[in-house]
Amino acid sequence: MTAGFRITASWPINTEAGGSLHIKDKAAAKSTIFLVCRPPDDRQAVELRDGATYWEDVEPEVAKAVRARVGEFQEAGIGGVDLYLACFGPALQRFSEHWPLRRGTPREQPASARRRGRQTTLQLEEHDPYAVTPEDALDVARREVKRWRLEQLTHLKANVDLDPATAFFVLAWDAFKAPVFSYDEALRLARATGADLDREIVGRLALKKGANVQLWDSEKRAARGALGPADGALGMIDALHHAAHMARNRSLEEARDLLERALIDDDPLFLAAFEAVLEVLPVSATFTGVALKGEIAASSSDFEALYNLRRFAFADRIDEPEQIAIWQQDAD
Repeated sequence: MTAGFRITASWPINTEAGGSLHIKDKAAAKSTIFLVCRPPDDRQAVELRDGATYWEDVEPEVAKAVRARVGEFQEAGIGGVDLYLACFGPALQRFSEHWPLRRGTPREQPASARRRGRQTTLQLEEHDPYAVTPEDALDVARREVKRWRLEQLTHLKANVDLDPATAFFVLAWDAFKAPVFSYDEALRLARATGADLDREIVGRLALKKGANVQLWDSEKRAARGALGPADGALGMIDALHHAAHMARNRSLEEARDLLERALIDDDPLFLAAFEAVLEVLPVSATFTGVALKGEIAASSSDFEALYNLRRFAFADRIDEPEQIAIWQQDAD
């Protein structure tokens, strides 16, 4: 774009065979996004030079372009983190049509740039509150895919939005299909869900280990004293992990009673979170016949506990997880 090119088309191409995903318990993308870039003709070049376009005017167009393609990509079999990657194409395509861009309203300075030190001084000097970059378009793409997937995972039954921590947990499992994934990708997902990764996720729902983030199951959170209030005051994922831990170690009755005492067993926010979590956690060997190991196996035990709790106490309010039906079809 800096050289004057426009992105005129994009395609997600599957470039990895299923058997090549050999990293145990770790997320990996299967597709690569190919972009077609062409220089504008003389008329378009004049328009670009003469036009002063602001990001605030273009952002809704980028969001609309993503929404127009995300369903098409999913129907083509693209899922997980690849769905986010695929939507980067149409976002950048529309973004490039209006380049160069500036902000009409200054953006707040990043918190990291306000810290003291020599490196901070350089960051402060380089910070331009009116600057726009392609990363702004990618943020819009992540946000729109987040909305799309959460609407599907909660089956559109409740007109509610999940709290940031629960949305992060659900979409991390939905996108990466594994408990371990890149810290950088976690940071981008947290930004899309409105969660503060270092304050609301790391140390509460996950461990930062080197360049990766590792999600915890209910047992690990309980062992580390990281479970929040059972009433979901800090996020409905806390209530669900309390219930899963109780069901795994005591009984379904006690798990149900815990939720009733917390006065959330009929809360639409809780029911939506319950439904979404059941759609993304790995299905246990009890249902699939496929033996799991390591961190995935631990999280599949949460799935089994919550699935049994749904059948025991919430069958009239929470649908059967669609992924169970998919497994049963594959078995047949």
